[in-house]
Amino acid sequence: MAAEIVNPRSDAGTEGTEEPFDPAFALHRGGKMAVQATVPVRDKDDLSLAYTPGVAKVCSAIAEQPDLVHDYTWKSNVVAVVTDGTAVLGLGDIGPEASLPVMEGKAILFKQFGAVDAVPIALSTTDTDEIVDTVVRLAPSFGGVNLEDISAPRCFEIERKLQERLDIPVFHDDQHGTAVVTLAALRNAARLTDRTLGDLRAVISGAGAAGVAIAKFLLAAGIGDVAVADRKGVVSRDREELTDVKRELAEITNKAGLSGSLEDALSGADVFIGVSGGTVPEPAVASMAPRSFVFAMANPNPEVHPDIAHKYAAVVATGRSDYPNQINNVLAFPGIFAGALQVRASKITEGMKIAAAEALADVVGSDLSADYVIPSPFDERVAPAVTAAVAAAARAEGVARR
Repeated sequence: MAAEIVNPRSDAGTEGTEEPFDPAFALHRGGKMAVQATVPVRDKDDLSLAYTPGVAKVCSAIAEQPDLVHDYTWKSNVVAVVTDGTAVLGLGDIGPEASLPVMEGKAILFKQFGAVDAVPIALSTTDTDEIVDTVVRLAPSFGGVNLEDISAPRCFEIERKLQERLDIPVFHDDQHGTAVVTLAALRNAARLTDRTLGDLRAVISGAGAAGVAIAKFLLAAGIGDVAVADRKGVVSRDREELTDVKRELAEITNKAGLSGSLEDALSGADVFIGVSGGTVPEPAVASMAPRSFVFAMANPNPEVHPDIAHKYAAVVATGRSDYPNQINNVLAFPGIFAGALQVRASKITEGMKIAAAEALADVVGSDLSADYVIPSPFDERVAPAVTAAVAAAARAEGVARR
């Protein structure tokens, strides 16, 4: 049976009365962004400079010296936001057209929080190689590529192949943006309780794009141990029928050799990180170690309700804006790209991402508390701090080109 389609303007009222209108639809009508010129075209002299014949001089100069494209076009400060619409928010595979409101939203967040221009690109293919080939062909117009809402495990292969073929930053935000903000919050939670990352054992619920990226990133940052659980339980070496991604995960995680269910793994754990949805039973949360951290990031329904988490945990974070400690990717991706573009980085390295997480954590500073382990997206210190840290790390790692 087909789902009922509700007209956002529909009303049971009488003809001639003004219809009520959902504010979400009101805001999105006509789209949320537009192209705006940065130079005037007021008369024939302006026209001759902005277009022909003046533009020909610039084109010829770029043809002779290709690096000039960064100075005389928008390339140096524009990102392609690319999706195939297969993993949009919590809505799943809704297709490219239905994904566009999210891609537009991502683009305006780039501009608002990082002063980076971005263009939404929704592709009508889910074939991995077709997506890669298409983005490679579009790449001359952009300084970076942000992959968005592409389902796992294809997202891993698409990102890897693009990184191999392009010499501009390629970043899958669902993976790495989430990981950066999670690490920043976790660093501060550990500091609040007089511990280091190396003292902590974490359990991640969800072995999709975000869960895999968070696990790898926490290991790179020096966490004591981390185990990842999917619907079948803890990902471990003795599990059969693992995908290639999960098999790799089993090799590098779970030093304790845990097996069984998520609930089993949580016994004595210091950290719960939820990026899967579902519900974690209260007894499992209660079984965690003293002074534990619960980062239940499913949105809108966290895996552990904050009221329950607060009974047992020293620090609670969610993906929601109506609770303290929101793990929000907008804290990371605008500054990461701004920093990478600023120095014309050829890629975004692990060191650049760790630098972003450290800078983000440092913004909290001496104001650290259980309800403030991560800053607000509207804190004006965030993007400049992340931008500067990422640019410096790019230079230190030899991937900056200016």
